[in-house]
Amino acid sequence: MARIRHFSDTQPALFDADEAPAAPPGPDGRTKQPSYIRDHRARLRDRFLVGGAEALPDYELLELLLFRAIPRQDVKPLARLLLDRFGDFNGVVSAPLPRLEEVSGVGRAVITELKIVQAAAQRLAQARVLRKPVVSSWDALLDYCQTAMAHDDIEQFRVLFLDRKNVLIADEPQARGTVDHVPVYPREVVKRALELNATALILVHNHPSGDPTPSQADIEMTAQIQRAADSLGIMLHDHLVIGKSRELSFRAEGLL
Repeated sequence: MARIRHFSDTQPALFDADEAPAAPPGPDGRTKQPSYIRDHRARLRDRFLVGGAEALPDYELLELLLFRAIPRQDVKPLARLLLDRFGDFNGVVSAPLPRLEEVSGVGRAVITELKIVQAAAQRLAQARVLRKPVVSSWDALLDYCQTAMAHDDIEQFRVLFLDRKNVLIADEPQARGTVDHVPVYPREVVKRALELNATALILVHNHPSGDPTPSQADIEMTAQIQRAADSLGIMLHDHLVIGKSRELSFRAEGLL
């Protein structure tokens, strides 16, 4: 994940003063949340608790997420602005930090809430596949790869290490690159497999362009890793290329 450069400690205002006049301070000197915002938030929380996420469109689910980051302002305009910019809820929480910083009204508090949700989603998805046989959890594995990599704005390369029963024993990022290239060293991949006592591998990398069609460089790199793995008795099961909405399997395409 890219590093956050610098943020003001003060959350930028979403409205001009004449659009959202400040509420008078309470007895303790703190600004109170306007009643219409308080009531709206209460209704939205109730609907979520009763009907779950399915009861809310993306912009309202995003509002719930923004409530903690912006406690005393109407967050609906920001929710809609984020969705206009990034497409859907998943696109918003997965958006790269530099692009989030460009959105008016998004400061450190908002980015923190978004990235907590993204990290939680990745941990939950990973928990469904780690220490489980990949054959019986293949769909969950694909879902995890999509969650972890589909919206990244630079290429990353991961290796899934399996034991003799094809149980996933480790999932490790090996390298991060640029928007269209990531350096991969076959020797390091097989060396790590030996350290983990892995007997099989699944390679995974993403295409930020959204198109999972493998490049010639992808095909050549895969062949190099396969030769290195074969020489040590390690099976290369597949190489998955993750696009924005779908993935491509080297095995299914006859490339392995």
